[in-house]
Parts: sequence; structure tokens; C-alpha cells
Amino acid sequence: MNKAITCIMAMLGIGTSACSQSYQDLNVEEFSALIETPNTQLVDVRTPEEYAEGHLEGAINIDQKSESFMSQAKAKLDTTKAVAVYCRSGRRSADAATKLAGEGFQVMNLEGGILAWKEKQMPVTASTTEVDIFKTKSGKTVRIYALMHASIRLVFDGKEVEIDPVRKLGDRTTDYTLLPQADFIFVTHEHGDHFDRDAIKQLTRTGTRFITNRRCADMAGYGLVMNNGDHEDLNFGIHVEAVPAYNITEGHTQFHPKGRDNGYILTLDGLRIYIAGDTEDISEMADIHDIDIAFLPCNQPYTMTTEQLVKAAKTIKPKILFPYHYGQTDVSSIPEQLKVDGIDVRIRHYE
Repeated sequence: MNKAITCIMAMLGIGTSACSQSYQDLNVEEFSALIETPNTQLVDVRTPEEYAEGHLEGAINIDQKSESFMSQAKAKLDTTKAVAVYCRSGRRSADAATKLAGEGFQVMNLEGGILAWKEKQMPVTASTTEVDIFKTKSGKTVRIYALMHASIRLVFDGKEVEIDPVRKLGDRTTDYTLLPQADFIFVTHEHGDHFDRDAIKQLTRTGTRFITNRRCADMAGYGLVMNNGDHEDLNFGIHVEAVPAYNITEGHTQFHPKGRDNGYILTLDGLRIYIAGDTEDISEMADIHDIDIAFLPCNQPYTMTTEQLVKAAKTIKPKILFPYHYGQTDVSSIPEQLKVDGIDVRIRHYE
């Protein structure tokens, strides 16, 4: 049996004595096999500057030297799933592994760090984008890239899907000319942090399908219009349903009036992903079922408070939840609030 898998089993109490310390050192080959498993959480514990220069795809960055290292780890990581850590040479990640193991995490450390990884000519990326990897019911891969705010890149079985692509928001930018052009582009509504004509133009090639609401289609001059309640089969095993997204709080309803904007439920080979758009905890959420992955917004006065988001999550009951569109809102308490409900809350850079 692979040493990485054996060690995880032992840590979970399935095996017996495969691990003799609080965490396990793995060589490059073993570490590579481990991080290919969908439930492994990959963490780069170097500085943000080192991370930006090149890191393993899918890694989130939590600086081991930061005073908030453990609070960030507790907010971003699930203690029930394996954590794979690495640094430059293995020293800082060993320290991080010891700390994490002391808090109940099941930790694997890359021997020799990213230097050993590069010596084996293993791939690294210079993008600071966080990636989460999932498998569909038939084993196809879905990669979800956290770009920023409400902008999400999704790659399903080689097909490129972009949701609300925006090039610049505050001091954050996404250069879409560096990304593959899209097979499908979804836009929820007309606001500038969701609808960016130039980003759409950069992502569009012959055959790209643009799916949006009536207002954005009129503004763009083209697009497949979907109204709340509409369904479409888009080929390649992709099905989409447009669902309501609107404000209900008095004094806020002008931001997103009922019936104008869309949220979307994407079904990819059986994997159901709910992208809520700009909405509050509306009554129609009670009709949304069997969601594997949900993206729920959190920034009043435009979308939800953290309390509303927690209520919405308890209504929808997704297996995995990404708070997004949260700006300066502190979402760090949400994982603990939903822990008893068995919802895996993952906080990524969707400020």
C-alpha cells in the first residue's frame, strides 16, 4: 500500500502503526500521489512573496511565520481531512506540521520542500490563484479557481467555464489574456463587479456561448437569455438552471430587484454547483436541493450578512460552501457556525 495512504489510514484509526510521529514526511513521488486525491488540503507555508514566485497548483498560502498562522489554518482547513504542507526546503513546513498536528490535523510534509519538487522536474505555477479539485460521479475532474470577488474560473473535463469575469476590482486584477478562452461565460447581472465587456471579449472565441439575464444580453447586444426558472442543456454533460437572486431587506431592494438577476445551478456530470449571485436569504432557497458545492455572497447592504449566509447554508445544505463576494466582511466565524451541520466551509480569496 502507498505510504501516504497508509499513514492517513493510521491517523484516522484505520491502520495500526504506520506513523511513529505526529506527522509524516513524504518524498516527492508519495507527496504527488497524495495531493491528487480530491480531499487532500494542500498548504504552502512560505511567505506570500515566495508563494507568488511559484507554487504547487491548488495550494493555499498560510505563512508559517505569521502570528495568525494557526487562526488562519483553523478558518481555512478541515480537521477531518488530510493536510499536505510544504515550504522551500522542508524546515518551516516541519514546524507547521508539528503545530497543525498538535491541533488535531492529519498532516503530511514534503521532504526537501519545493526545491526537491523542482529537482524532480515536477510542475509549479506562478499564479496566486487558489484551486479546489473535485470529481464527478463518473470520475471526471472539476477544478474551481478562485479569481476574485465574484469571478470564478471552472474547468470541467477540459471545458473552460467563466462566471462573472471582471478584469479589475480595487487593487486586484485578473489578466484574462493569460487564461484559455472560454467555452461558456455566465454573467449574473449588470453591475460592474460582475459584468465586464472587455473581459468577456478577451475570453470569447468562435463557439463561445454567453449565458446571462435579459439586461446584460441587451447591453452586450447578444447572448443566450435565461430568466429565473429557465433550464438549458449546454452539451458536454453541462446543464444549467437560472434561479432568483434579489434583495429583501427594506431600503436595499433597489440594488437587486426581484426578477431581474440570476443565480445559476450548474450540473456537471451529476455534480451540482450553486452560484447564488447577488442575493439575500430569499424564500426560493428552500426549493434548492442536492447541492454539492455552493457559492453564497456576504456583504451588506448589497448581499447577505454573515447571519443571513449561515441561515441560507442551513436551508440549502450544500456539502461544500464557499463564501464569496465578501469584500471587507469578516467571514472567519462561518466555518465554526456550520460545523455542526456537516458543511465543509472553504474560505478562499473572494474578497
